Amino acid sequence: MTEQTPDQQEEEIQAELERLRSQIAQLQEAKRQLEAQLKDSSTTASAPITTSAELEATLRWFLRRVGMILQAEKSVLMLYEPETGELAAQSPALGLTPDEIEIFRVRATEGVSGQVFREGRPIITDDATSDPRTVKENVALLNVRNALTVPLVVERKDAEGMVVEKNNIGVFHVFNKRGNVRFSEEDITLINALARSAASVISSAKLYIAVSDEKRELERTLQGMLAGVLVVDGGGGVRLMNSAAKHMFGVSADDGTGKPLSQVIRDEEVHELIRSCLGGDAEANAELSVYSPEERVYQVQTALLRGEDDDISGVVATFNDITELRSVERMKSEFVSTVSHELRTPLTSIKGFVRTLLDDSEGYYDRETQIEFYRIIDAECDRLVRLISDLLNLSRIESGRALDLVLGEVDLAELIGRVVDSQRSYTNKHEFDVIIQEDLPRIILDRDKIDQVLTNLISNAIKYSPDGGTITVHAREMDDKMVVSVTDQGIGIPEEHIGRLFNRFHRVDSRDSRKQYGTGIGLYLVKHLVEAHRGEVSVESSLGEGSTFTFVVPEDLSPEGSSDTSAAASVQAPAPETAGDGASAEASS
Repeated sequence: MTEQTPDQQEEEIQAELERLRSQIAQLQEAKRQLEAQLKDSSTTASAPITTSAELEATLRWFLRRVGMILQAEKSVLMLYEPETGELAAQSPALGLTPDEIEIFRVRATEGVSGQVFREGRPIITDDATSDPRTVKENVALLNVRNALTVPLVVERKDAEGMVVEKNNIGVFHVFNKRGNVRFSEEDITLINALARSAASVISSAKLYIAVSDEKRELERTLQGMLAGVLVVDGGGGVRLMNSAAKHMFGVSADDGTGKPLSQVIRDEEVHELIRSCLGGDAEANAELSVYSPEERVYQVQTALLRGEDDDISGVVATFNDITELRSVERMKSEFVSTVSHELRTPLTSIKGFVRTLLDDSEGYYDRETQIEFYRIIDAECDRLVRLISDLLNLSRIESGRALDLVLGEVDLAELIGRVVDSQRSYTNKHEFDVIIQEDLPRIILDRDKIDQVLTNLISNAIKYSPDGGTITVHAREMDDKMVVSVTDQGIGIPEEHIGRLFNRFHRVDSRDSRKQYGTGIGLYLVKHLVEAHRGEVSVESSLGEGSTFTFVVPEDLSPEGSSDTSAAASVQAPAPETAGDGASAEASS
């Protein structure tokens, strides 16, 4: 081997220095470009990173560039988790599988990762497999030969650009420099700058993502609310309307936001409420009637929005639809008034006839007349019992208690005949046509409750055909079920009432008689009594031509005869058939 002369050695050294200078210049240019792109990612106001997908894409690009610049096979970011006290590898990572990322976790008090995190200074590990500090980090499973680890430091600077606060959020690993070359001090200088930029990107993005997630969650919550939410700014412009508010005021899905309130909502009462809140520096709690297109009643609560200087920046109003609540309250008030009248009427009659009999000390009234008075008193007592029974059943239904069935074998034809005979005494204008299928089988049900159903329906037929006519009661068997219908030739039911006919306290205002009948609970009870028998009730009606009410119940409700054993829980033991009539109810629509 020829020994080099001093001149040759100097030339070779100069060539090597030139090569290194060229490589350093290339790395510095790559560093400058990478820092510029990272800075753009973290400071561009028009397109901040607001989703996890955007952050993942940015970090994937960053890791690829670092791998190319430092000639490394693998790189990974580890972030500190205060809840567990661990540094955990984050996805994406360069050269690591998802399973490897999952297992790469180490306590912040252990390993090279923990040391760099605690001390805040870089560490080069030339032989990772034999370094005692890396035992806890499972580097053998990750096929790590050598490593460069730097802290991820987020710096906060003042207006003059001076660093006033540092926060270490994790560490950045670069593994396995290609060509079996060790990481150098130049690599540390380069990756430190890149790590600071990456830490800034991660910190800013996570803050944006957290705020964006909270905003989206708030928007989902607002859109899912049944209450209407309206936010108006200080200038009277609509900043937000949730779906419920748009539905309440007839605003299309894409209309509203960004427009003046007067163009979005036409109701002057709403305008006045919002104006008074903004101008009077006061919050409000009010009830408003809004027509959109039908009248609805809303409970409105407002809250003022204030800026940093405590000036009013807007108002948020919530609208709760209490139309049904107010309607029920009104109907309950009418119900109490009606029940008072319904109770007083038979009591007045009973009192009058009893007083008449007591005052007849001379025997003016013969025995036949006295018996007639007693029959009237008895009928009025039955009427009171029926009304009280209705009220008790209503209380059971409203409190959520089941209507217990006392089952027994019933001759439906006999029961219908008895109820019809009972109702004949209340009218002299009507004819009754009872149509019973021949050989109608005896059935298992609650006699008193079906008596109550029939009494309600036939009594309704009498009341809602004030000019008389024929009332037809039809019973037949169909598919192991009993179908019973009651048809009158009366005034009929307006179409707008059909859907609410079986609601509690609902009464139909007769256009012919200008009178409202009953308490408003008869058909409500009919529906629940039939459903307690696992049946159903329906109505067909034409205004001015009469109505037909039909109920269908199974023939056998006993546990042995029922395929639905769940119904047996609310059914008492079968009782023998009795002729009791105390369960009948006052009928009303």
